[in-house]
Amino acid sequence: MKKTMGIHHITAIVGHPQENVDFYAGVLGMRMIKQTVNFDDPGTYHLYFDNEGGEPGTIITFFPWVNSRQGVIGDGQVGITAYAVPVGSLGFWEERLTKYKVPFDKTSRFGETYLDFDDPHGLHLEIVEREKGNNNTYSFNGVPAEHAIKGFAGAVLLTGAPEETASVVEDVMGLERVAQEDDLIRFRSEGNIGNIVDIKMTSVGAGVMGVGTVHHIAWRANDEQDHLDWLRHVAAMGQHPTPVRDRNYFKALYFREKGGILFEIASDSPGFAVDETRERMGEKLMLPPQYEGRRAELTAGLIPFTVREV
Repeated sequence: MKKTMGIHHITAIVGHPQENVDFYAGVLGMRMIKQTVNFDDPGTYHLYFDNEGGEPGTIITFFPWVNSRQGVIGDGQVGITAYAVPVGSLGFWEERLTKYKVPFDKTSRFGETYLDFDDPHGLHLEIVEREKGNNNTYSFNGVPAEHAIKGFAGAVLLTGAPEETASVVEDVMGLERVAQEDDLIRFRSEGNIGNIVDIKMTSVGAGVMGVGTVHHIAWRANDEQDHLDWLRHVAAMGQHPTPVRDRNYFKALYFREKGGILFEIASDSPGFAVDETRERMGEKLMLPPQYEGRRAELTAGLIPFTVREV
């Protein structure tokens, strides 16, 4: 039975890129590790943030669609993206969210306390303390390393076919069903970060893609050979994967499970330092070879932004 180590990345749709950067870098203290374009729609940015070095399980990515319609979070989507911080850090994040006038609530599930809040474009986020996962050594704009976000704690999946989605997570992706609380079932992978998903077993109504919604959730393959094994495995398990696509920093395949959520499987290799050094990642626009000849044209159509303290 194949088992993913957990979440590789989560990709969402947002609005203005400067607002996106100001929140994830400026408020949450995450590092921009890559600015490139959507390989399927090169007139749009694809911005990557993570803990520091582009490790799988820490990467959130964004398609900024300025002036696009607001989406509706609902069935067929990731409903909540949760971040892990070191034990003892929740008080710091309560104070920081208050300082930046980000409204939040405190909730609990499965014995853990979460800070719930939205980003400027409506994405639902959470912060929770977790022991597992390497501490982040990156510090920016007043977020010290000892309280910095480690990466993903996990995600809450909303689905129009909860039993089918649970079956895919357990039987196809290989996560272990570990607990149930009210209408949530918790699954855990063998990784130390990005290793937990909760599936809501009741409908919240259909989601509508747009600004403030998650486009897809990506699961980890160990390397490019393992990624090919996943392609065969997913097809053998009755799903309908796309051909493998080269995303420069990882190989990707996609399938939409019966609950409506778009799943990706992404390889851990080759990683994000293939076209710039680890120390300089994210400082300038990087284009894949097929678009390098259009750099002037594409750059002219993209809204400039700055990673800055706010």
